[in-house]
Amino acid sequence: MPSLFITGATGYIGGEVLYRIATTYPDLSITALVRTSDKGAKVAAQFPSIRCVYGDLSSTDLITTEASKADIVVHTADCDDVSSANAIIAGMSQKEGKKGYLIHTSGTGILSYPTTDRGTFGIQDSKTFDDWDGIQAVTNIPSHAIHRNVDSIILASSTQHPTKIASAIICPPCIYGPGRGPDNKKSMQVYMMAAAALKRGKAFYIEEGTNVWTEIHVQDLSNVYLSLVEAALADGGKATWNSEGYYFAENGSFAWGDVGRGIGKIAKQKGLLETGEAEGVSVEEAGKMKPEGAGPYLWGTNSRCKAVRARKLFGWEPVEKGLFELLEHMVDVEARDAGLVKGHAVVAAGEA
Repeated sequence: MPSLFITGATGYIGGEVLYRIATTYPDLSITALVRTSDKGAKVAAQFPSIRCVYGDLSSTDLITTEASKADIVVHTADCDDVSSANAIIAGMSQKEGKKGYLIHTSGTGILSYPTTDRGTFGIQDSKTFDDWDGIQAVTNIPSHAIHRNVDSIILASSTQHPTKIASAIICPPCIYGPGRGPDNKKSMQVYMMAAAALKRGKAFYIEEGTNVWTEIHVQDLSNVYLSLVEAALADGGKATWNSEGYYFAENGSFAWGDVGRGIGKIAKQKGLLETGEAEGVSVEEAGKMKPEGAGPYLWGTNSRCKAVRARKLFGWEPVEKGLFELLEHMVDVEARDAGLVKGHAVVAAGEA
């Protein structure tokens, strides 16, 4: 059976992707990079047949070695880490025999550069990218865009090593929903906004709140990875690779002002906030909220795309609930994590 090497196996995206691949291909030889024995134990508890190797993204010799031995590499760890991307490519370039397949994770934050360039946070931009007719625009985004440095490395790998590497980049937007992996099961953007609203005592959005992002449930996202793994196992299959191996995954879009107002309404109903109203805040104020300095990017930019390629090639369609259908769950999670409500286990134990 072919072999697969995965990074980020205990992360949110990586854990879900690992779950989807391992449950679909139980006989596939999978090696997972994990940082600690504690993380490894979590992987082993859920997937006893998976081999764990220990290191982090700076463990470039280890990554190079494992990538050299794998038929498929799925890179879901830090999409801005240059050293690990280069280490993977160095390893795959050493392969003997048939070429290997590299599936890299980027993010649609790469599409936010018009907002950051102009400084128009919180204001709608109608520009929408697509991964089919507009593929040239996507793969030639300006070099200063977030994630672009590593995207460029991945895109160049198949040109530099045409007989060794076939690459694909999956570019998720705002992700939500419970993951099914061995460790982290929670996403960031909307959850962090809910946490910040609960902390400051009032829901918010940035400036006008009309800026738009695209959304995807993590379990729908993992099916795009699965389709690419299936294609790799079939020597390329139905997938396009290399310069046309760029895949968005989306289930529509939303305005961040609507998310802020939704958080306020839900939190008020649950007695977590005194008012259900949301207010516009300045870019400066958003920058002071956690995560440190990232608020304007997370909640104030535009990032709009259409996932045409996966639909055309694989018949992929998202089937899970939309973001607003799960917004109450996200508020509940952040309220529990902040100690504002008691979890089920605590209540059941009579400790509430």
